[in-house]
Amino acid sequence: MTVTLADVAARARVSPATVSRVLNGNYPVAASTRERVLRAVDDLDYVLNGPASSLAAATSDLIGILVNDIADPFFGIMAGAAQTEIGGPGDGSGRAGGEKLAIVCNTGGTPERELTYLTLLQRQRAAAVVLTGGAVEDPAHRAAMSAKLAKLADGGTRVVLCGRPPLPDSESVLAALAFDNRGGGRRLTEHLISLGHRSIGYAAGPLERTTTRHRLEGHREAMRAAGLYGGGGAAEGGRPARSGAEERLTVHGSYDRGSGYDATVELLRREPGITAVVAANDTVALGAAAAIRDRGLRIPEDISVAGFDDLPFSVDVVPALTTVRLPLFEAGARAGRLAMGKEAPPPGGVATIPAELMVRGSTAAPRA
Repeated sequence: MTVTLADVAARARVSPATVSRVLNGNYPVAASTRERVLRAVDDLDYVLNGPASSLAAATSDLIGILVNDIADPFFGIMAGAAQTEIGGPGDGSGRAGGEKLAIVCNTGGTPERELTYLTLLQRQRAAAVVLTGGAVEDPAHRAAMSAKLAKLADGGTRVVLCGRPPLPDSESVLAALAFDNRGGGRRLTEHLISLGHRSIGYAAGPLERTTTRHRLEGHREAMRAAGLYGGGGAAEGGRPARSGAEERLTVHGSYDRGSGYDATVELLRREPGITAVVAANDTVALGAAAAIRDRGLRIPEDISVAGFDDLPFSVDVVPALTTVRLPLFEAGARAGRLAMGKEAPPPGGVATIPAELMVRGSTAAPRA
């Protein structure tokens, strides 16, 4: 039996026009209504041009690449690299071989838009989906993502994660290429501690992102190991309890320059004696550096600054930015090959991509 747009509308208790608006993303729709429509789409297995049963193993020549912000070089580099591998011959299985069309889906970092794009790609019977960057740490969204990716995989779509940790409750992912954000964050802070820094501020990313948590955890592991947070003890679940110093020396914000500027202003207000600022990424580090200079301070003579990712501009700023290099192009290209069936998945479906410390001129020993 063919599932129609009208069936979805009836199930979601909305008009067919509202269903169309949700699926096409061409008109504002209330979040609760959007969720209801997408739930109905999933419940009924609504797909484009016919019943789900007749399309169960069929895929199109489309590959979707989901990014949080295409203007951010972190995502642009991975997406561009994936596209370099998409379009050539695949593995000859007929499932992902031949010419493919890659489209980049810009979610704006919103969980709702991420699910909407996946629904649209499911309707188009995409041959593969590549999801880049950190995930939102929300149990409801994680469950919705697991269910959606399972339906994509059941329909013959290859699902590849690039720079994103695997979902703990999903077996539908072909491969997860996870960056060692925690290890990179730890080595970066250990470098600053080895130079003699003892008061280090942290301009963190959004609270709800896995990338934020993992990088911050690595930083705090290094600080605790050096005894720079004071007290401690164990919290629920066996994790170390947060001290007042941890919270005072951490400010969360977006992954952009303005957020880095504001976070550094706040860190200097809270702790005027800090001698180093670690930023959530290189773009945030640019804002941190601007805030430091606007206060008449020098980098690294007065305050050291460090970033994360090693984006192309990092080596050209003055002084050149100490950061953690993630092989973004290489990871994106590998994700593209996996999506195309040109490369076998890693053992167990998960590969950890190492992070490399890049020491440059923006960090030095603190003034005596």
